[in-house]
Amino acid sequence: MARALLPPPPLLLLLLLCLVPGSRARSGNTEDDARGDAPSNRKWVLAPKSQDTDVTLILNKLLREYDKKLRPDIGMKPTVIDVDISVNSIGPVSSINMEYQIDVFFAQTWTDSRLRFNSTMKLLTLNSNMVGLIWVPDTIFRNSKTAEAHWVTTPNQLLRIWGDGKILYTLRLTINAECQLQLHNFPMDEHSCPLTFSSYGYPREEMVYRWRKSSVEAADQKSWRLYQFDFMGLRNTTEIVTTSAGDYVVMTIYFELSRRMGYFTIQTYIPCILTVVLSWVSFWIKKDATPARTALGITTVLTMTTLSTIARTSLPRVSYVTAMDLFVTVCFLFVFAALMEYAALNYYSSCRRPTAVKQQPKPLQPDPSQWLHGRMALPAPSNYSLLDVRPPPTVVTLGHAVYWPELEDACAAGCLDGKDCRSFFCCYEECRAGAWRRGRAHVHVLELDAYARVLFPTSFLLFNLVYWVGYLYL
Repeated sequence: MARALLPPPPLLLLLLLCLVPGSRARSGNTEDDARGDAPSNRKWVLAPKSQDTDVTLILNKLLREYDKKLRPDIGMKPTVIDVDISVNSIGPVSSINMEYQIDVFFAQTWTDSRLRFNSTMKLLTLNSNMVGLIWVPDTIFRNSKTAEAHWVTTPNQLLRIWGDGKILYTLRLTINAECQLQLHNFPMDEHSCPLTFSSYGYPREEMVYRWRKSSVEAADQKSWRLYQFDFMGLRNTTEIVTTSAGDYVVMTIYFELSRRMGYFTIQTYIPCILTVVLSWVSFWIKKDATPARTALGITTVLTMTTLSTIARTSLPRVSYVTAMDLFVTVCFLFVFAALMEYAALNYYSSCRRPTAVKQQPKPLQPDPSQWLHGRMALPAPSNYSLLDVRPPPTVVTLGHAVYWPELEDACAAGCLDGKDCRSFFCCYEECRAGAWRRGRAHVHVLELDAYARVLFPTSFLLFNLVYWVGYLYL
């Protein structure tokens, strides 16, 4: 009964043959699923024809008799180099070293008839390994101090060859270029920093550079490191430079930069202004407070000296005067003048203080015959012979000395009559009248503080007005 239920042998063999391919197909799908390839996306196509053999044959044929030491069209016509520059970033700019850093993509395009080829491929895109096998221009940056090409992760070079022999060669460079900054208006200065390049050995009879249309482009400025400057734009020029080796075509890009004043306003201008204003506080302090006024004056002078030294640290050692030097110097003169004002006030005030006269060994004996209006007039010393024209002074006896409180004109004995006063400024009450005052000014020394409270702020405000209008708008 069991044998009757089994199918015949040919039918069993056919069934086994049908099951085996299905299991292989399922196992294959499982492997595809494990690799992440969906069976529905799987396409059975013919493999494309490989073109690497064709490119290799083309390059071998082009380089078989190629001499990279010779420029294209040598002896027939000059080689024309079309130049494109894409500015990746600019900065920082160093005022002390007179240089700036720039990161660019430098592209050169020329035609080399020796590299023409006929193929279904119209363009060959190659890497840096091909650069050393063909002729490339000997371009140099004439005002560069240091320059380097980028080599990470591979040399940042690109080479493309078209079927008609046109070649595009680009590379990325970081250049520290020289920029002669004119700092007369520092820190309100504007500069045109150049980037100059030309051929090193080929004069214009053999090689000519020219700009392509829209050949200079600037990338997004968010990544630029122009901390103290604003980028105002750029322009490019072409000129012929004559040297002993011949005439060369020189290409130049000028980057227009304008300095920002924020840093220097906070670091120098505001502290200088506040120091000058602080020096005026002494005009409201009593003239008898010598320690306070002297300490304040010396402190402000030393502060201005420190500020002037700090202001010079961000500048090269130029021999001319910059706008900041002028401002700091004038502020220093104002502070110094405030200190000298108190020195003059203190000196001239000492002449008007009570004068001490040494007492004679023999005490003064009053003469009853010299009583005048109920007061006693003491005999005047020989040094004060002119005192007889004034009311008799009051005598105060202290120890071994006699003070004359009302005697305030001892220093102006020769000026009492208004005849011998030759100075331009009159300093004493007795000199106010007289013909000698014609064409002269009268300044009361004891009122110097009152004059300074008006003169110093007014003159400093006028100076600031002329300074800022002159440098910012003229």
